[in-house]
Order: sequence, then C-alpha cells, then structure tokens
Amino acid sequence: MTTNSPASSSDGGSQGFALLDVRIQRWIWSEGWTALRDAQEKAIPALIDADRDVIIAAPTAAGKTEAAFFPILTHMLRHEPHIGSVLYISPLKALINDQWGRLTGLCDSLDIPVVAWHGDVAVSRKHKFLKDGRGVLLITPESLEALFVRRGTALPGLMSKLRYVVVDELHAFIGSERGKQLQSLMCRLERTVDRRLPRVGLSATLGDMGLAAQFLRPDKPNLVDLIVAGSGGQELKILIKGYVEKPARAEGLPEIRDPEVEDLVPGSTLEVAEHLYKVLRGSNNLVFPNSRRQVELYSDLLRRRCEQQGVPNEFWAHHGSLSKDFREDAERALKDGSKPATAICTTTLELGIDIGAVKSISQIGPPPSIASLRQRLGRSGRRKGEPAILRGYCIEPELGPKSGLSDSIREGLVQTIAMVRLLLRGWFEPPSVGGLHCSTLIQQILSVIAERGGAMAGELWALLVKGGPFEGLDRTDFVSLLRHMGDKQLLTQDSSGLLLHGELGEKLVNRYEFYAAFASDDEFRLLCEGKTLGSLPVSHPLLPDQRVIFAGRRWRVLDVDSENKVVMVTPDRGGAPPAFDGGGAVVHDVVRQEMRAVLAESTPVPFLDQSAAALLAEARDYYRRTNLHTSQVFQWGHEAVLVTWLGDAVNDALVMLLATMGLRANNEGVALAVPGVSTDRLLDAVARVGEMTDLDPVRILAEAKNILREKWDWAMPEELLRKSFASLNLELNEARRFAAGLSHLIG
Repeated sequence: MTTNSPASSSDGGSQGFALLDVRIQRWIWSEGWTALRDAQEKAIPALIDADRDVIIAAPTAAGKTEAAFFPILTHMLRHEPHIGSVLYISPLKALINDQWGRLTGLCDSLDIPVVAWHGDVAVSRKHKFLKDGRGVLLITPESLEALFVRRGTALPGLMSKLRYVVVDELHAFIGSERGKQLQSLMCRLERTVDRRLPRVGLSATLGDMGLAAQFLRPDKPNLVDLIVAGSGGQELKILIKGYVEKPARAEGLPEIRDPEVEDLVPGSTLEVAEHLYKVLRGSNNLVFPNSRRQVELYSDLLRRRCEQQGVPNEFWAHHGSLSKDFREDAERALKDGSKPATAICTTTLELGIDIGAVKSISQIGPPPSIASLRQRLGRSGRRKGEPAILRGYCIEPELGPKSGLSDSIREGLVQTIAMVRLLLRGWFEPPSVGGLHCSTLIQQILSVIAERGGAMAGELWALLVKGGPFEGLDRTDFVSLLRHMGDKQLLTQDSSGLLLHGELGEKLVNRYEFYAAFASDDEFRLLCEGKTLGSLPVSHPLLPDQRVIFAGRRWRVLDVDSENKVVMVTPDRGGAPPAFDGGGAVVHDVVRQEMRAVLAESTPVPFLDQSAAALLAEARDYYRRTNLHTSQVFQWGHEAVLVTWLGDAVNDALVMLLATMGLRANNEGVALAVPGVSTDRLLDAVARVGEMTDLDPVRILAEAKNILREKWDWAMPEELLRKSFASLNLELNEARRFAAGLSHLIG
C-alpha cells in the first residue's frame, strides 16, 4: 500500500513502524505494504501509550482505521492481551460490517476477538463478548445505549478493562442530537469505569479542528492531539454543466394515452439523465441528487434507458427508505468489480462504507454542504494515478418579466460555483458544538434511570448537566424539565425523592425505538381547503401568513399543526416562485458571501461548460444592472426585499425578529422578502431590530409553529422548547448585529 505523501519504508526507516508490536509488523509485511501512510506514521507515537485523546483527519482511503488500530493493538498486546478491550463506535451498521471484515484478518493473527454488535448480529456472537469482555467491540450509539438500559448493572464489570474509545466518522456526529447522545454515553462510560478513557476521533472532513476537539473532549479540548494527514496532491477534474428548464413533452399537448415517464418529467431533467447515461456507462460512479424522490426519478430514467438500448442495467438506487436488501444489492454491485455499476444515492453512500473505487461523482443541484461535497469526492480517484472527477448539473429556470431575484442571479448555479471554489481553497463549514439539545437530555435522563434502577435529581444534574454534556442548561430550566416530564407521565418520584419511570416512560423505554436519540426525517403534508397537495420537508420555522413554495406555486400559510405535521395553506397571489429553494440544506454565511464574490467578478470560471458560463454571464449582468453590489433594500412589486448575503441561521433569526415588529418575512436564500410593505416600512423595522436589547427566544419564538423538530421535543415545557430550538437553529445576536449595521441605509 503506497501513498502520494512522503512516507518511510516499513523495513526499518519508519519510526512509527519500529514502535509496533512485532506481530503487527509481520502482518504488514505479509500484506505486501511497502510503506506506512502519512496518517499512520503520525498516529502511532500519539496513541501507543493510551495517555491522550487524538483526532486523526485524513482523506478517504488514507488508512485511518489502521492509523488508530496499529498503535492501539500494540498497546493491548504489550499490557493486557488477554483481558483488554477497545470500543469502536460507528454511525452506520454497514460501516461496522465493513470494519469487522477489515479488522478480523489482522486481529485473528493476534488472538484478539473482533465483535460486531448491532441488531442484525446473532445473539450468540454478542454473548461471546459478554462472557469475557475482551477484544474489539464494534457498535453504534444506539446499541451502546441499549447496553446501558438493559445491562446497566453488568456494565462496570464488562467495561472494566476498556482502554480506548474510537469514534469513526466523527464529523457525522458533531452538532446533531445523535452526537450529543454520543457525548453523553462517553461521559457515562467514564463514570462507569471510574477513570478517563482515551478518545480517538477519525474523520475525513473537519472544518475546524479546534471545534472538533471541543466535541470529542468538551472539558479539555486543548489537550486533544490533532493529526491532519496530507492530501497527497491528488489531481481533481471538475465540470459544472448548466441547463435551462424545459417543460415536459406532454405539457401543452392533447392528452396522451398511456404516457411514459419520459413524457411527464421536465425536458431538462431528461437532458441531465441522458448525459449521465452517456458518460457513466461502463464504469463505477456515484450520483447525488438532493432528495430521495429525485434518486428514484433518475434511477428509473437511467434504468429505462438501459432497457430501451437492450443492455444490462448498470444503475441502482440507494437511500435510507429502501429495505436493507435493496441497499445491499447496490453496494454489492459497486463492490463486485466484474460489471460496471452506478449508484444514484443520498447521504447513505457518503460515509466510509467500502464500495471499492469509483471513477466519478455527479452532483445534481448544489450539495448540502462543502464538507459533504468533499466527503463524496473522496470516493473518486482512489486508484493510483487516477484523478478524482466531479460533475455538477444545475438546472436554471427560463427568465421572464415576473422572474424574481433568486432566479435572476441563478442562485442554484452560483451557490454550486461558490461551494466548489471554497472546496478548492480547503474551506469547510465549521462543526456546530453549541446548542442545548434538550430533546436528547430527556432521553438520557430516562436512560440513566433505567441503567441504575432510579436516580435522584441531584445525581442526574451532576452526571448530565454540571460539567457534563448538557452544561449549557441552567438549574431552573433543569428543574422545570423534570417537573414537566412528571406531568407527561415520563417520570414519577417515590417518597424518598428517587426518580423512577412513570407509566408512559416505562412503556417508551421498553421499546426498541427508544435507543435512537434522533427522529426520522418527517415531511409536512400541505392541505388546501381539505385537499392534500403533497408533502415536503420544512427546514425553516413557520409563522401564520408566511409563504411556502410547492409544485411551482406560492402558498400562504394559514395554520400549522406541528403534532400531526400538517400545514394548512391557501393560494398566494405573489409573483412567480423562485425555482431554487436551497434543497432544504442550511447554508453557511461564508458560502453566501462567496456567492456575492462570484457575481461581482468578471473573470471566467474555468470549470463551467458553455451553457453554465452563459447562465453565469446573465446573472453577473443582472447583478451589475440592478446595483446589487451596493443596494441591499429595494421594492419588487408588492414586496420589499432585503438582500443579506448571509447564511440561513442568521436569515431565519431575522425572520423571527422582524415578526416581533409585525412583519411576515420569508427567507428566500440570499434575501428576505416581505410581502405587502414598502421599503420604508421594512427599513424602519430593521432599525428597531438593530436597537433590540432583549433577545429572549421565549418571546421571539412565541408565534413560531413548527419547532417540534427533535424526537423528544413534545415532552419539553414550552419555554424550554423555544430556548432549545433557538440555540440549535438561530443566530439571534448575529441577526441583530447585521440589522444595526444597516444604519447607513436608514438615515
């Protein structure tokens, strides 16, 4: 195994190699390795003494697993080969299965068991680990949660010889409810064994290593060793193709008898599918549309194209709603190697599941984030001498007299360009480590009570909040939360003050679904006069009289039923809706500012095809003609528009703050639109926002309707729900600062 980065030979020139146990050295020789990778050389001296926390950040296929386990296994062999254990925590069962196969060959030669533990693993294999508690245990956070709940009293003995905790795909946890659950579980593990355990984070994509260290070891982030391996100077080829939206073939024609799917989808979608078919056939690739619905559509079009041409199908769908069998069929097709295969997929194939090397990555529409794009791109060009290839496909609307700002600046295309440029500069979104995460706190309270057979309120405060993973919560809110959980029959208290599961709490904890801290992605049904229009994910907080865009039309919100996930709407008479709605992803400030820079420049963007270059030229011309480089507020028909060039967390906060001034603004990407008001009225409201001294989210979110986002939000007191939501989704201080900075426009 070789690398483009400088590395030392395994025959004695390598300092890291010389530190390894001789049996591991022998295994490396037997595998035909001629050198250790950059990450492995750096990680061996850092990890071999089990005396510190370490994060290893390296590109996909850079040998991060071996970088961690070579020194970890060496330590175990030297100190306690027959009783020591390692906990490897992964976000995916499929990744655990991969790592089991990857580690078993090495560990078998060392007489160290490797045990995969998740719902698909036979009970007999799990009992083997429970019997002696030694070896490498591969587990998901949910299965570790189940161990605490079901075997709490046995855990001190089972984990007594635990020496390391390894977290794979660290970036996939940071900032999420699942990540907060993982932090809590690691904290509880250390309380269980009564000592600090070295924590090892592995990741290919980390935007800010300092924030990643803060996630891995919140109380001592400055003591985490950071290992960043070189990229090896891999060649990267990029092409972004632009398309103008075209209607479906059947549109405007007399009714077609038995229409085919090709008659019903937009012509531009067919053009993208045709190009994919042309360039991807005969090789292994990954295609990332921005929704499961689009995955199914493109998979169907490409499969049908194979049938029409009379050739074997090469295209496979892969997303979280498919059964395990369907997903594994796609994974096997990619990994097989004897026949070409392309997966049309969601983030399910973004993480490190071993599917072999792929030739190229295709991204339809802007990626969810730059970090996500980098992770996807790491799948391509893994064979020596092959470049990584990225193809982007951007479909932009045909412009007309009623086209708004988003369409006129070609927002989808410009966002894609900005993200690629930032990727090439090495910038990625910093991980989010703040937020109260009260939904997961509720789950952890119930879990600790199950583990211990009951707990005092003070014990829960000391374990979970004071100096623990939920330390952002104050004591008053914690007491309020416990009381509300009692009102909801999740908790009850005996005469001694011991907290126990209430009637509902006991039922929920005994269900399999309890172990996951996160809720499955829900979509809201749209109803108009009792008729269901369809469903869509809603990523921004909604207020009555706000607008949503669906099925190419604007709708005004009448009411929101958060519990039943229903939005009641009525048709809105506003102008044409923007074709680009951001794909539901939360866009960072830096991306929007780079979009502004793309539009302000006149130099060509080298990775665009002719059509995309022409679309960008139109957008730049509009930017100059409308003075968007200096003008931030203008009238657009019956709307006042405020151009912020800021990310969604700030824009959504501005929407909420303007609502306290009586305005119903809509976050439309680079700008906010406020229907039915003048620019003077908008500027007056912005001025008052800039002067606000009270940013209490309880008051600001008083009218927000769809803030029940996380799994246990329903069990929270209303005031704490608003605080938790704001801490995770809104940048209220940045929004006020932006408003205050517009004083030059207000005069």
